[in-house]
Amino acid sequence: MFSKKICLVYIIIIMFSLINKTIAQYEKLFFDLNIKDIQGKMINFSKYKDKTILLVNVASKCGFTKQYSGLQALYEKYKDKGLVIIGIPSNQFGGQEPGSNKEIKDFCEINFNITFPITDKIDVKGKNAHPIYLWAKENYGNSTVPKWNFHKILINKNGKIQKTYNSFIKPMSKKIIKEIELIL
Repeated sequence: MFSKKICLVYIIIIMFSLINKTIAQYEKLFFDLNIKDIQGKMINFSKYKDKTILLVNVASKCGFTKQYSGLQALYEKYKDKGLVIIGIPSNQFGGQEPGSNKEIKDFCEINFNITFPITDKIDVKGKNAHPIYLWAKENYGNSTVPKWNFHKILINKNGKIQKTYNSFIKPMSKKIIKEIELIL
C-alpha cells in the first residue's frame, strides 16, 4: 500500500512538471523584442503587434534554399490579412550562409524577388544565439531550436509561439497554411 502511494505521488509530480514545461509564462512577448535588419537598422517587433509572424532561419547555399520561392508566395498570399514573414540568415549549418549582409540581400532580391523583411545574419542556436531564439526556447522548448536551415517558428497575434515546423515542411504546405488561416 505504501509503495502505491509513493508511485501515485511520483506520477502527480511528473505530470505537473510536464504541464509546467508546456505552459509558458511569457515574461516577454515577441513584440517586446527587436533585431537589426539586413541593412543594420533596428526592427522593433512592436510594429508587428496584432500580426501573425513566421520566423524562418534562411541560407543561400542550402538544399532548402528553393523554399525562398514558397516563402515569398506565402507572404504575397497572406500579407494583406496580417502575415509577416521574417527571414533570419544564419551560417551555423554547414557554412551555407557565408556571405555579407549585402550579398545575402542581393541574392534574395535577384534570385527570389524577396520583399519580406530579412534580418542581420545571426546565431540561432547555442550560447551565442540571438535573444529571439533564446526567448523562443525558454518559452516553447527545444522544438524552437533549428536543427538546420529553413526551420520555421509561427507566432500568433498575441506574441506567443503557436507552432514550429522543421526544414522539410515547405512554406506552402497544408500544415502551415491551415495553422496560419486559423490564427490570422
